[in-house]
Parts: sequence; C-alpha cells; structure tokens
Amino acid sequence: MIKVSESARHKVVSLMTEEGFDAATDYVRVGVKSGGCSGLSYELTFDNTAGDTDKVFEDNDVRIIVDKRSFLYLVGTTLEYSGGLNGKGFVFNNPNAQRTCGCGESFSL
Repeated sequence: MIKVSESARHKVVSLMTEEGFDAATDYVRVGVKSGGCSGLSYELTFDNTAGDTDKVFEDNDVRIIVDKRSFLYLVGTTLEYSGGLNGKGFVFNNPNAQRTCGCGESFSL
C-alpha cells in the first residue's frame, strides 16, 4: 500500500487537471528505476490505464498504480509534497530505504 498525504493529494489533483487527466478516473503511476546518487530513483507520472500486472491502490482520493517490480521497493511508502523554502516537490517517505541522497530523489536498500 502507498499512502498519499493531504498536501500531495492537492498537488496531484492540480497537476493532473493541468495535464488533461481526471483524478477521479485516471492514475498516478509510481515506480522505481535504476539510477540516481544512491542506486535507485523514484518515478512519478500520470496514466489512464493500468496493466495486467500493476498493483492498484486508492488513498486520500488518489488512484495509484505500481508495477509489480517497483511494488517490492515501495511497500509502506507515503507520498508527500513540500512547497517550503527548502525546496519544492514530491517527497517519498519510504520505510524500506536504508540510505537516501541529499535531494531525496534516490535511495538504496
């Protein structure tokens, strides 16, 4: 399960609308790929279809899809949004990450 904070929900809905997606019917695709300072990095995109092997969740009125491989790395993660002076963007609070880089966009297990 992936959780979505209130601040992330507001930003996701806003961005989806700007890009022509509907938060009520479309998805936020969350994934993990090789790369980044720490070895693995997060991916966040919008999608209107879920694949046969995708895991589908809904939290805080946000529909989330995760591919089967990425799911193993993301179980228990909370998606948050920070718009403060220290930076602006989505933050993944991942309890599985043993090490993260300074920018918060990559991690290792």
